[in-house]
Amino acid sequence: MIDIESEVFTFVAEGVRAAFPDAFVTGEYVKAPPRFPALSVVEYDNHVYARTSTSGETENHAELMYQLDAYSNKSVGKKSECRAIMAAADCRLRDLGFTRTFMQPVPNEIDATVYRITARYSAVASKNKVIYRRY
Repeated sequence: MIDIESEVFTFVAEGVRAAFPDAFVTGEYVKAPPRFPALSVVEYDNHVYARTSTSGETENHAELMYQLDAYSNKSVGKKSECRAIMAAADCRLRDLGFTRTFMQPVPNEIDATVYRITARYSAVASKNKVIYRRY
């Protein structure tokens, strides 16, 4: 299995923490972050890219999908803060070669006073950990 989750998380987390030093950044989904602002970076899909598999079923590439959730509980400016967090993460993921395929506000069911934006990114990674945007 091609696994670059740790490298992706670390690269994104470093960029977000540089812009938001007090941010809680996690590699797991959280219903209610322990502190704000917060960002979760989760690999939601990692499957064999069948077009490049060999007849012996050797995995040469994997198709990846990451979901990011930004949270803010500010009384004023929480939408702006979430968008700024997402912009910092977006920049890092684009630098790696990912394409944003989805982004929208999502109601935060646990606490409606918390603003949340969800985004998804996809790419194909080789067994040598090269990331391809167009596949």
